[in-house]
Amino acid sequence: MDSARVSYFFQFLSTILVLVTFPSVLPKTLASGFSVKEATVKDLQLAFKRNQLTSRQLVEFYLNQIKIQNPILKGVLEVNPDALAQADKADRERKIKAPGSLSGLHGIPILVKDNIATKDKLNTTAGSFALLGSVVPRDAGVVTKLRKAGAIILGKATLSEWSHQRSSNAPNGWNARGGQGKNPYTLDDPCGSSSGSAISVAANLVTVSIGTETDGSILCPSSANSAVGIKPTVGLTSRAGVVPISPRQDSVGPICRTVSDAAYVLETIAGIDTYDNATIEASKYIPKGGYAQFLKKDGLRGKRLGVVRLYYNFGNDTFLHETFKLRLKTLRQRGAVLVDNLVIDNIDEILSVPSENIALNFEFKLALNAYLKDLVASPVKSLADVIAFNNKHSKLEELGKYGQDHMLEAEKTNGIGKVEKQALLNMTRWSQNGFEKLMKRNKLDAVVTPFASFSGILAIGGYPGVIVPAGYEKGMPFGFCFGGLKGSEPKLIEIAYSFEQATLIRKPPPLRKLEV
Repeated sequence: MDSARVSYFFQFLSTILVLVTFPSVLPKTLASGFSVKEATVKDLQLAFKRNQLTSRQLVEFYLNQIKIQNPILKGVLEVNPDALAQADKADRERKIKAPGSLSGLHGIPILVKDNIATKDKLNTTAGSFALLGSVVPRDAGVVTKLRKAGAIILGKATLSEWSHQRSSNAPNGWNARGGQGKNPYTLDDPCGSSSGSAISVAANLVTVSIGTETDGSILCPSSANSAVGIKPTVGLTSRAGVVPISPRQDSVGPICRTVSDAAYVLETIAGIDTYDNATIEASKYIPKGGYAQFLKKDGLRGKRLGVVRLYYNFGNDTFLHETFKLRLKTLRQRGAVLVDNLVIDNIDEILSVPSENIALNFEFKLALNAYLKDLVASPVKSLADVIAFNNKHSKLEELGKYGQDHMLEAEKTNGIGKVEKQALLNMTRWSQNGFEKLMKRNKLDAVVTPFASFSGILAIGGYPGVIVPAGYEKGMPFGFCFGGLKGSEPKLIEIAYSFEQATLIRKPPPLRKLEV
């Protein structure tokens, strides 16, 4: 047997052993009687208070789960070598600080997507070898807020490479540095591009995580991995220090197992950052007292929810037809008023004219070049350099078969010309005469749609969305998305939390056994 075959054999055998032992290494109850599995932020803080748990024990638990499960799931790209030291610091602070003086995320481990800068021993690479070894000037704005709150940066979550802005042919959840991320429920498509953030919270590799979205990258992986995702109003959270695609559409938000955890994370990371001017304008939307105050079980009562039937076309799938019919019934039973059979006036134009793609191409080139220029050190200084690096190292990255068509199209652009200006004007007009008109004309609090199918409408207008687990078809999770106008996060959280509490659909991934 040649060396390559020997290597393959042992790799295969190693994978089989991990699969066989998966059930025996899932979360256990601690000696104190506290179970970390599926524990919420509130559960963990109560366990801290009762001396049933320390942050060190919590971090050790997650590190062990990452060691065991990540070789298959590939949800975590790097683990922070200082995570245990941060946990020890949190445990010391808990002993000396006055009760109630610490934030809700104090001592809580969190993963951030690998396009979000951390000024520490972790890399920030967007999953690409081209940025490996680059040095960021500072923590990303959201990371600064997390550290100030006392959260523990456990590591970097995997993603679709360059947030899916490299190649249209690359699979969801794949990047050169980390390989192929896998949905813990089905071991297949985790959706992208914040795939690792969703995989990791779903599989109990971390308490909460942070993802980013340009169009669907929080909402889709959250839906596919039975997680809760909040795609905030653009500018509500800082994008400073995030490897960019579009300053007009990019947003940073939480991916968690529960709406309550997502609300706690959002209120921690929202707010003004002088490195991102969009946060100044959007700060007017932040409610006094934060977002946790909107976790109301009766939050659906009196809410007017629009149902756009275009997004409920499930073909011949009777199960989905019946399931979503039941979910809509639940909304009514909880006091919501459903305004059914709605149509977005200009939907045909939105779906047929490629204005978003045109804009994302030139915005990506301009924004990425500015980001790379701001780095203290980097192997690449421009999008053109990245393309050249990819060509030179295609074998190293094993990505020759996928190409880099998105990057090549972006590199062809030359600033903002007539076509680009028209694309921007189109999207502004579509949003005002489409979604906004629909919301105002029908006096809606939100639109409710299945999966992440509405992400494009929310993306082009910078609107927020919250997605909540809604069921499983043949083991594959799917969610319900509530989308609203800019600054409507309080309403969306009320609606999503009430729906979640009425259904309690989420369940952890199944125990997996070897199939012969």
